[in-house]
Amino acid sequence: MGLLRRPLLRRSRADVLDVATDIAHGRFARSMSALTAVSAVVTGAEVYLEHYKGSFGNKWMWSPVVLTPPLVASGIGGAFSRRWAHTALPVTAGLYVANGLLGEYFHARGVARKPGGWKLWSYNLPMGPPISAPGLMSMVGGMGLLASLLRREGHE
Repeated sequence: MGLLRRPLLRRSRADVLDVATDIAHGRFARSMSALTAVSAVVTGAEVYLEHYKGSFGNKWMWSPVVLTPPLVASGIGGAFSRRWAHTALPVTAGLYVANGLLGEYFHARGVARKPGGWKLWSYNLPMGPPISAPGLMSMVGGMGLLASLLRREGHE
């Protein structure tokens, strides 16, 4: 039984070493930039649909919709260009993170403004604005920041 597990264990160690080698040699940074762009498209579409349902009742609801295309462009640019990865990507990703944190505040305030506020959290939390949704924006922006900080392929 132990003999059957050893090759799998060795294989998983080899996979981890391959990933570590990719990160060390800079191949991972390009993938993270592209993944940031794809994730921003999905997140931006979801935000748009949810805020559309809310009739964009607060002007700040437009901010993630406006910030998504620049992050997508800089994520794609960062996948192909070192310059984009070190200039445009950290700026747009940082704005995306900040906007997600601002969204956390607005969503928490939205729950607090419902009748009963946080005292009736068991009802108002699921029925109010989704409290964890802006965190997704921050995580996508964080991926972009990580991609901009990682060592690039061919860069010593």
